[in-house]
Amino acid sequence: MAYLTLKNINKIYPNGFHAVHDFNLDMEKGEFIVFVGPSGCGKSTTLRMIAGLEDISNGEFLIAGKRANEQGPRERGVAMVFQSYALYPQMTVYDNIAFGLELQGADEDYIDEKVRNTARILGLTDYLDRLPRALSGGQRQRVAIGRALIRKVGIFLMDEPLSNLDAKQRVTMRSEITQIHRETGATTIYVTHDQTEAMTMADRIVVMKDGYIQQVGTPRELYFDPVNVFVAGFIGEPPMNFVRQTVKGGKISIGSTVIDLKHKLGDKLGEWEGKEIVFGFRPEAVHLGKEDNAYVLPASVELTEMLGDNTNVYITMDEVHAILKIDPHDTPDVDSDITFSVPYENVYLFDGATEKVIK
Repeated sequence: MAYLTLKNINKIYPNGFHAVHDFNLDMEKGEFIVFVGPSGCGKSTTLRMIAGLEDISNGEFLIAGKRANEQGPRERGVAMVFQSYALYPQMTVYDNIAFGLELQGADEDYIDEKVRNTARILGLTDYLDRLPRALSGGQRQRVAIGRALIRKVGIFLMDEPLSNLDAKQRVTMRSEITQIHRETGATTIYVTHDQTEAMTMADRIVVMKDGYIQQVGTPRELYFDPVNVFVAGFIGEPPMNFVRQTVKGGKISIGSTVIDLKHKLGDKLGEWEGKEIVFGFRPEAVHLGKEDNAYVLPASVELTEMLGDNTNVYITMDEVHAILKIDPHDTPDVDSDITFSVPYENVYLFDGATEKVIK
């Protein structure tokens, strides 16, 4: 039996806005699940329904097989970390972390043991006597996490907890949160719009768009086996390149190059005659020059971005624009003409009408 189950969950506000549609998901105990998607996709609303901060309009939420729709946050055994740190500015780090246990009337020695153990896990032992204003953004977020952790709940919910940190702090905190999750073993649900956070932290990712689940899977499954154009374009940085064309004679044109689709469609080639398909390939799945068993495409270089470990090369193929991600030692000159190859196995085809992947 799954630890957390969401069955046909819907959220409809009084004004009629349907924020979440038929959300179905089973979560195992100790899993790290990430909800990801653009702003307004329903991920935070779903998290708040799990927390008990939003009513569920339709559907059923189960914890260990028991209905929890009518339970409040305390009864559900959840702890939540928000985007804002929400620390008490007049309290020390020690008192901020201890506050929840003090409200519960816990024994003073018990509180002290738990606070110091939590501080050790979070690397805050040397900061327990400081006020929040004397801490960095990353340290404040660790205090907020500690305040939630100390309650030893079974469900740990995090809503965009790193969005107020700078890039370097986010990288550090990603690894720290992952390590904390491993040490505590709590079932963690984490909301973000940042696909890099999702890919690096999650056991499984739930990709959402317009209130609907698009795909649920491991980071590897979402990267290599996206079910539709949206997931393929959302996961990966830079995003996947897409070219929309109508199939004519079993072929499409990309710029001035004619692409024979028999390598990808095989016996199904005839089914797509006269229909629009989306030809997709990831920027990093290409090779400069000509290769066998690959689509070979000429292009002109518009712009290059040297990023250290790789170079983003912005190209045009007549009216078609794309990005290539290549070894920085092979960076071509701007305005030069290049040839690149996309191995057949690295090409994705999608139905132009439904945008679903063509297997």
